[in-house]
Amino acid sequence: MKIIWLGHGSFRIEIEDQVLLIDPWLSGNPLLPDERADEATAGATQILITHGHFDHTQDIVAVSQKAGLPVSGIFELVGLLESQGATAGHAFNKGGTVQFGDVSVSMVPASHSSSMQIDDKPVYTGMETGFIIKGEGRTIYFSGDTTIMSDMAWIGEYYKPDIGMLSAGGYYTMDMEMAAWAASKYFDFKTVIPMHYRTFPALAQSAEKLAAGLPGVRVIEPEVLEPITPDPV
Repeated sequence: MKIIWLGHGSFRIEIEDQVLLIDPWLSGNPLLPDERADEATAGATQILITHGHFDHTQDIVAVSQKAGLPVSGIFELVGLLESQGATAGHAFNKGGTVQFGDVSVSMVPASHSSSMQIDDKPVYTGMETGFIIKGEGRTIYFSGDTTIMSDMAWIGEYYKPDIGMLSAGGYYTMDMEMAAWAASKYFDFKTVIPMHYRTFPALAQSAEKLAAGLPGVRVIEPEVLEPITPDPV
Protein backbone atom coordinates (compact mmCIF):
# COMPACT_ATOMS: atom_id res chain seq x y z
CA MET A 1 0.00 0.00 0.00
CA LYS A 2 1.13 3.51 -0.80
CA ILE A 3 -0.62 6.63 0.47
CA ILE A 4 0.42 9.69 -1.51
CA TRP A 5 -0.56 13.24 -0.58
CA LEU A 6 -1.38 15.57 -3.46
CA GLY A 7 -1.68 18.57 -1.14
CA HIS A 8 -4.63 19.91 0.85
CA GLY A 9 -7.33 17.21 1.15
CA SER A 10 -6.29 15.34 -2.02
CA PHE A 11 -4.76 11.88 -2.04
CA ARG A 12 -3.71 9.01 -4.25
CA ILE A 13 -3.96 5.59 -2.57
CA GLU A 14 -2.40 2.57 -4.24
CA ILE A 15 -4.03 -0.44 -2.60
CA GLU A 16 -4.56 -4.01 -3.82
CA ASP A 17 -5.40 -3.82 -7.54
CA GLN A 18 -6.63 -0.21 -7.37
CA VAL A 19 -5.27 3.32 -7.59
CA LEU A 20 -7.80 5.59 -5.91
CA LEU A 21 -7.82 9.35 -6.34
CA ILE A 22 -9.68 11.02 -3.50
CA ASP A 23 -10.79 14.63 -4.02
CA PRO A 24 -8.01 15.28 -6.57
CA TRP A 25 -7.45 19.05 -6.69
CA LEU A 26 -4.77 19.63 -9.32
CA SER A 27 -5.14 23.05 -10.97
CA GLY A 28 -4.63 25.90 -8.54
CA ASN A 29 -3.61 23.62 -5.66
CA PRO A 30 -0.89 25.73 -3.97
CA LEU A 31 1.07 22.66 -2.88
CA LEU A 32 1.04 20.62 -6.10
CA PRO A 33 3.38 21.74 -8.91
CA ASP A 34 1.49 22.03 -12.20
CA GLU A 35 4.15 20.00 -14.01
CA ARG A 36 3.54 17.04 -11.70
CA ALA A 37 -0.22 16.76 -12.17
CA ASP A 38 0.11 13.89 -14.64
CA GLU A 39 2.31 12.03 -12.18
CA ALA A 40 -0.39 12.41 -9.56
CA THR A 41 -3.05 10.75 -11.71
CA ALA A 42 -1.03 8.19 -13.73
CA GLY A 43 -2.56 4.72 -13.65
CA ALA A 44 -5.55 5.75 -11.56
CA THR A 45 -8.56 3.42 -11.62
CA GLN A 46 -11.22 5.29 -9.61
CA ILE A 47 -12.10 8.75 -8.31
CA LEU A 48 -13.79 9.17 -4.93
CA ILE A 49 -15.32 12.49 -3.96
CA THR A 50 -16.30 13.50 -0.43
CA HIS A 51 -18.27 16.73 -1.02
CA GLY A 52 -18.84 19.57 -3.44
CA HIS A 53 -16.51 22.42 -2.47
CA PHE A 54 -14.22 23.74 -5.21
CA ASP A 55 -11.01 22.55 -3.55
CA HIS A 56 -12.33 19.01 -3.88
CA THR A 57 -14.33 19.06 -7.14
CA GLN A 58 -12.71 21.68 -9.37
CA ASP A 59 -10.79 19.14 -11.49
CA ILE A 60 -13.04 16.12 -11.23
CA VAL A 61 -14.71 16.41 -14.64
CA ALA A 62 -11.43 17.08 -16.47
CA VAL A 63 -9.58 14.22 -14.75
CA SER A 64 -12.49 11.85 -15.31
CA GLN A 65 -12.76 12.72 -19.00
CA LYS A 66 -9.03 12.58 -19.65
CA ALA A 67 -8.63 9.00 -18.42
CA GLY A 68 -12.21 7.72 -18.52
CA LEU A 69 -12.19 7.39 -14.75
CA PRO A 70 -15.49 6.68 -13.00
CA VAL A 71 -16.43 9.05 -10.18
CA SER A 72 -18.09 7.70 -7.04
CA GLY A 73 -19.60 9.54 -4.12
CA ILE A 74 -22.92 10.62 -2.69
CA PHE A 75 -25.92 10.40 -5.02
CA GLU A 76 -26.62 14.08 -5.69
CA LEU A 77 -23.00 15.07 -6.26
CA VAL A 78 -22.21 12.25 -8.67
CA GLY A 79 -25.37 13.03 -10.63
CA LEU A 80 -24.35 16.68 -10.94
CA LEU A 81 -20.79 15.84 -12.00
CA GLU A 82 -22.13 13.34 -14.54
CA SER A 83 -24.33 16.09 -16.01
CA GLN A 84 -21.14 18.13 -16.48
CA GLY A 85 -19.39 15.33 -18.36
CA ALA A 86 -17.79 13.11 -15.72
CA THR A 87 -18.03 9.34 -16.02
CA ALA A 88 -20.40 8.14 -13.32
CA GLY A 89 -19.25 5.34 -11.07
CA HIS A 90 -21.29 4.59 -7.97
CA ALA A 91 -23.80 7.24 -6.88
CA PHE A 92 -24.34 5.68 -3.46
CA ASN A 93 -25.04 7.00 0.02
CA LYS A 94 -24.10 6.81 3.69
CA GLY A 95 -24.18 3.24 4.94
CA GLY A 96 -23.52 1.89 1.45
CA THR A 97 -20.48 -0.16 0.45
CA VAL A 98 -19.13 -0.58 -3.07
CA GLN A 99 -16.44 -2.89 -4.38
CA PHE A 100 -13.56 -1.89 -6.64
CA GLY A 101 -11.73 -5.10 -7.47
CA ASP A 102 -10.23 -6.29 -4.19
CA VAL A 103 -10.95 -3.00 -2.38
CA SER A 104 -14.15 -2.14 -0.55
CA VAL A 105 -15.26 1.45 0.10
CA SER A 106 -17.99 2.32 2.59
CA MET A 107 -19.51 5.79 2.86
CA VAL A 108 -19.74 7.28 6.36
CA PRO A 109 -20.99 10.62 7.70
CA ALA A 110 -18.98 13.81 8.07
CA SER A 111 -20.03 17.15 9.55
CA HIS A 112 -19.27 20.05 7.22
CA SER A 113 -21.20 21.56 4.27
CA SER A 114 -21.36 20.78 0.56
CA SER A 115 -22.09 22.92 -2.48
CA MET A 116 -20.74 23.91 -5.88
CA GLN A 117 -20.79 27.28 -7.63
CA ILE A 118 -22.81 27.02 -10.84
CA ASP A 119 -23.60 30.21 -12.76
CA ASP A 120 -22.23 32.15 -9.78
CA LYS A 121 -24.76 30.58 -7.42
CA PRO A 122 -24.21 27.92 -4.75
CA VAL A 123 -25.93 24.64 -5.62
CA TYR A 124 -26.59 21.93 -3.05
CA THR A 125 -24.61 18.78 -3.81
CA GLY A 126 -25.82 16.28 -1.26
CA MET A 127 -24.35 15.83 2.20
CA GLU A 128 -20.67 15.80 3.07
CA THR A 129 -19.11 12.37 3.64
CA GLY A 130 -16.07 10.35 4.60
CA PHE A 131 -14.97 6.87 3.55
CA ILE A 132 -13.84 3.59 5.06
CA ILE A 133 -11.42 1.88 2.69
CA LYS A 134 -10.47 -1.77 3.17
CA GLY A 135 -7.70 -3.71 1.45
CA GLU A 136 -4.41 -5.52 2.08
CA GLY A 137 -5.64 -6.40 5.57
CA ARG A 138 -5.88 -2.70 6.51
CA THR A 139 -8.82 -0.41 7.24
CA ILE A 140 -8.49 3.31 6.51
CA TYR A 141 -10.78 5.99 7.87
CA PHE A 142 -10.72 8.93 5.45
CA SER A 143 -12.56 11.59 7.39
CA GLY A 144 -13.23 14.06 4.60
CA ASP A 145 -13.78 17.63 5.76
CA THR A 146 -15.32 17.42 9.21
CA THR A 147 -15.36 18.59 12.78
CA ILE A 148 -15.61 16.23 15.72
CA MET A 149 -18.92 14.38 15.69
CA SER A 150 -20.53 11.69 17.79
CA ASP A 151 -20.77 9.44 14.70
CA MET A 152 -17.05 8.85 15.12
CA ALA A 153 -17.91 6.63 18.09
CA TRP A 154 -19.77 4.03 16.05
CA ILE A 155 -17.43 4.40 13.04
CA GLY A 156 -14.49 3.53 15.28
CA GLU A 157 -16.27 0.68 17.05
CA TYR A 158 -17.89 -0.84 13.97
CA TYR A 159 -15.12 -0.59 11.36
CA LYS A 160 -12.09 -0.57 13.70
CA PRO A 161 -9.82 1.39 11.33
CA ASP A 162 -6.10 1.18 12.02
CA ILE A 163 -5.16 4.12 9.75
CA GLY A 164 -6.71 7.55 10.22
CA MET A 165 -6.53 10.21 7.51
CA LEU A 166 -7.93 13.22 9.34
CA SER A 167 -8.77 16.78 8.34
CA ALA A 168 -6.97 18.81 10.96
CA GLY A 169 -6.12 22.27 9.64
CA GLY A 170 -8.72 24.19 11.63
CA TYR A 171 -10.85 27.13 10.40
CA TYR A 172 -12.87 24.99 7.93
CA THR A 173 -12.51 21.68 9.82
CA MET A 174 -11.39 20.42 13.21
CA ASP A 175 -7.92 21.55 14.21
CA MET A 176 -4.91 19.51 15.31
CA GLU A 177 -5.87 19.41 18.99
CA MET A 178 -9.47 18.46 18.19
CA ALA A 179 -8.31 15.75 15.77
CA ALA A 180 -6.00 14.33 18.43
CA TRP A 181 -8.83 14.32 20.97
CA ALA A 182 -11.21 12.58 18.55
CA ALA A 183 -8.58 10.02 17.53
CA SER A 184 -7.80 9.10 21.13
CA LYS A 185 -11.44 9.01 22.26
CA TYR A 186 -13.11 7.20 19.37
CA PHE A 187 -10.41 5.21 17.57
CA ASP A 188 -7.44 2.92 18.05
CA PHE A 189 -5.29 4.11 15.17
CA LYS A 190 -1.78 2.78 14.62
CA THR A 191 -1.06 5.46 12.00
CA VAL A 192 -2.52 8.95 11.59
CA ILE A 193 -1.99 11.21 8.58
CA PRO A 194 -3.22 14.82 8.81
CA MET A 195 -4.76 16.58 5.83
CA HIS A 196 -6.52 19.80 4.83
CA TYR A 197 -3.66 21.83 6.28
CA ARG A 198 -0.64 23.89 5.16
CA THR A 199 -2.48 25.06 2.03
CA PHE A 200 -3.59 28.52 3.17
CA PRO A 201 -2.40 30.91 5.91
CA ALA A 202 -5.61 30.36 7.89
CA LEU A 203 -4.82 26.65 8.26
CA ALA A 204 -2.36 24.92 10.59
CA GLN A 205 1.12 24.71 9.10
CA SER A 206 2.39 21.87 11.29
CA ALA A 207 1.02 18.69 12.88
CA GLU A 208 3.10 19.01 16.04
CA LYS A 209 0.01 19.42 18.24
CA LEU A 210 -1.60 16.36 16.67
CA ALA A 211 1.47 14.24 17.37
CA ALA A 212 1.75 15.61 20.91
CA GLY A 213 -1.84 14.57 21.60
CA LEU A 214 -1.35 11.02 20.33
CA PRO A 215 1.59 9.43 22.17
CA GLY A 216 2.29 5.94 20.90
CA VAL A 217 0.62 6.60 17.54
CA ARG A 218 2.69 7.01 14.38
CA VAL A 219 1.71 10.50 13.18
CA ILE A 220 3.12 11.14 9.71
CA GLU A 221 3.31 14.61 8.24
CA PRO A 222 2.95 13.92 4.51
CA GLU A 223 5.03 15.53 1.80
CA VAL A 224 3.52 16.08 -1.63
CA LEU A 225 3.97 13.09 -3.96
CA GLU A 226 6.18 11.22 -1.47
CA PRO A 227 4.67 7.76 -0.82
CA ILE A 228 3.80 6.75 2.72
CA THR A 229 3.92 3.04 3.47
CA PRO A 230 2.07 2.12 6.67
CA ASP A 231 3.78 -0.17 9.14
CA PRO A 232 3.11 -3.89 8.61
CA VAL A 233 -0.03 -5.28 10.24
